Amino acid sequence: MRRLLVLILAAGCDSPAPALQDAYVPLDAPAREGAGPGGGLLPALAFAVVGDTRPANLDDTAGYPTDIIRELWREVAGEQPRPLFAVTTGDYIFASTSGAEVDPQYDLYLAARGEYDGIVYPAMGNHECNGYTASNCGPGGTTGSPPNYTKFITRFLSPIGEARPYYIERFAASDGSWSAKLVFVAANAWTAAQAAWLDTVLGEPTTYTFVVRHEQHDADTAPGVGPSATILAKHPLTMLIVGHSHTYRHVPAYREIIVGNGGAPLTSAVNYGYVLVTRQPDGTIAVSSREYMTRAEIDAFRVDADGVAAP
Repeated sequence: MRRLLVLILAAGCDSPAPALQDAYVPLDAPAREGAGPGGGLLPALAFAVVGDTRPANLDDTAGYPTDIIRELWREVAGEQPRPLFAVTTGDYIFASTSGAEVDPQYDLYLAARGEYDGIVYPAMGNHECNGYTASNCGPGGTTGSPPNYTKFITRFLSPIGEARPYYIERFAASDGSWSAKLVFVAANAWTAAQAAWLDTVLGEPTTYTFVVRHEQHDADTAPGVGPSATILAKHPLTMLIVGHSHTYRHVPAYREIIVGNGGAPLTSAVNYGYVLVTRQPDGTIAVSSREYMTRAEIDAFRVDADGVAAP
């Protein structure tokens, strides 16, 4: 449906669409300037990553790390150049599935996230199911659809035009020099349908492929980690962006960055922070991990479009 709508819009424009080099782009990248639902055409590829913002204890809404989250998003908004969009790696709440604290914690998170007024594309974490890493929510799952899950769909995904916890955002350069897709995997809402979808969308040709999944490679009790890894191994991959562990870490062997230091209780000496991902003039992707409050650089590296370390 999205592909058909884009073609119809392009046919009805008074001026021709930009000349785009990648055959994938005119079919699939939304015909709009700027990031929005479904993606868009961008002057540059530059985005932020924030992960794991839940409180330390179950139903501890009073202890929600609002001040930390607010400051992180304020710093993201103040970066120069400003990130054109942001992605988040999951776990926005720590609430019982009874639902009494679900909305209050989502309220606190979304209000704090409002410090950044760009579009944010969120991944689903295990706490958006029932909190257990092995949980599996949604249609076809074994854990059902508690408020943690249903309210995540309606409050986080519906505003960006998505109805499922797994989805794809397609981007292209305004001048046609590159294309990119961000593929969001829901390892805690895993089904055969998601597996087939993932294989299909990863097969779409783009210059860059970023996959966002809550759990890292070794958190394999999550139902979708092992199966999605098998599918990922069949396709080009620039970077796997995950959270779950409450730290920042670069794992080159898996082309993986763990961004889980967004306010949840820390599990290493790495401080709270966020990550900036930016395409460079030579086509490489630069990653900079920044510390909370000071914006000091924790780590920096570059990779090529295939995720291989660049000099």
